[in-house]
Amino acid sequence: MASMLMNSLRCCPPVNPAWVVQYATRSLSASVQLHAQVQTKSKKTLAKPGVKNVVLVEGVRTPFLLSGTTYADLMPHDLARAALQGLLHKTSLPKDAVDYIIYGTVIQEVKTSNVAREASLGAGFSDKIPSHTVTMACISSNVAMTTGVGLITSGQCDTIVAGGVEFMSDVPIRHSRKMRKTMLALSRAKTLGQRLSLIGSIRMAHLTPELPAVAEFSTAETMGHSADRLAAAFGVTRLEQDEFALRSHTLAKRAQDAGFLSDVISFKVPGRDMVAKDNGIRPSSMEQLAKLKPAFIKPHGTVTAANSSFLTDGASAVLIMSEEKALAMGYKPKAYLRDFVFVSQDPKDQLLLGPTYGTPKVLARAGLTMDDIDVFEFHEAFAGQIMANLKALDSDWFAQTYMGRKAKVGAPAMEKFNLWGAVCPSAIRLRHGCRLVTTVAHRLQKEGGQYGLVAACAAGGQGHAMVIEAYPQ
Repeated sequence: MASMLMNSLRCCPPVNPAWVVQYATRSLSASVQLHAQVQTKSKKTLAKPGVKNVVLVEGVRTPFLLSGTTYADLMPHDLARAALQGLLHKTSLPKDAVDYIIYGTVIQEVKTSNVAREASLGAGFSDKIPSHTVTMACISSNVAMTTGVGLITSGQCDTIVAGGVEFMSDVPIRHSRKMRKTMLALSRAKTLGQRLSLIGSIRMAHLTPELPAVAEFSTAETMGHSADRLAAAFGVTRLEQDEFALRSHTLAKRAQDAGFLSDVISFKVPGRDMVAKDNGIRPSSMEQLAKLKPAFIKPHGTVTAANSSFLTDGASAVLIMSEEKALAMGYKPKAYLRDFVFVSQDPKDQLLLGPTYGTPKVLARAGLTMDDIDVFEFHEAFAGQIMANLKALDSDWFAQTYMGRKAKVGAPAMEKFNLWGAVCPSAIRLRHGCRLVTTVAHRLQKEGGQYGLVAACAAGGQGHAMVIEAYPQ
């Protein structure tokens, strides 16, 4: 399939490089102007008869920090607890008013495998509140949120806290399988002779540790390698990727400086300083980006450390409720959570195309078109991944050949796309589901839009898309 994509999609019109600097400069200034004079558009509501309206009341997150930095001595539940406490502080929510707590995570700490429960207890929530943890690779917090939506629309719950956490500073490292088997056998040995025999069987190879795999289990390929192949298949150049990376960090820095990232809560790390902002937002220059060598496919690849996301530590939390319950408790919701879909496709050649498959499906469910969407937020794993998705969305051939559609759905208008940058992207993006939804809600408020669309890809060739509708101001 890769060769088919290469031959057929190289003829797709390239994205004009000039938009990078143009929109990095213009888009955020337009957002500032809209913030000063919000003009809410008049469109139909997506409410459905007989279905409860689910609203986003508030969303918070810890600062996202590069792994191995200030959070290095913590544990995952520490970050999740901080996010939950920040949510409680920001909303003044009674700790016993929540019906259910759900968290998403990718790499589980074995001591706190149900991190939702440990974090909620640590944050002071009632021990009578059920809590569970979900995983779906990079879209785990998306699953946490949509699970909460399902509990509300089914009438099981009215108030849900959902979130995501990942801690790449201290991932589980196991003994080799041979060593594990020997150690288990030692625990069952009944005589000294049996123990000595097992100890004597240990060889140097037994002591080689097993590191967490950064490769797909089904294909044995790293995500970065897959991103490099995908970029090549869609004819995405190194220049386009570097330009998009520069755009992303530039817009993120400007949003940070403008105070738009109001979901970030300050966090006092025990024994260290107060952390108040992301530390991975680093605008550079095209000259500096051009100096980096390929990170995965050497020497001719186009994916580098600078146009890729990096590993981070952090956590997020959102309060979602039925509209009726939120209003009864005196809250002013930020947005409605509307239709959503999860998708899956070929994990080898289409690993990172979740947004391409999810976007048209969720638009169809909501009865909308790309032109109806005022705010787009796609999670940014790699610049090449984003550019490949934009080209796939804008390709009739891809839509007809792989998606069973008569025509393309079209690419998002860049003046609506990720205008606050990647906001400290992470190679493990599970918490981005909550962050993206909160960002869409805030952008809709500031820019006067009505509909937003979130989309994300995930390991395993999976993806998620959701439509968010602004709450009437």
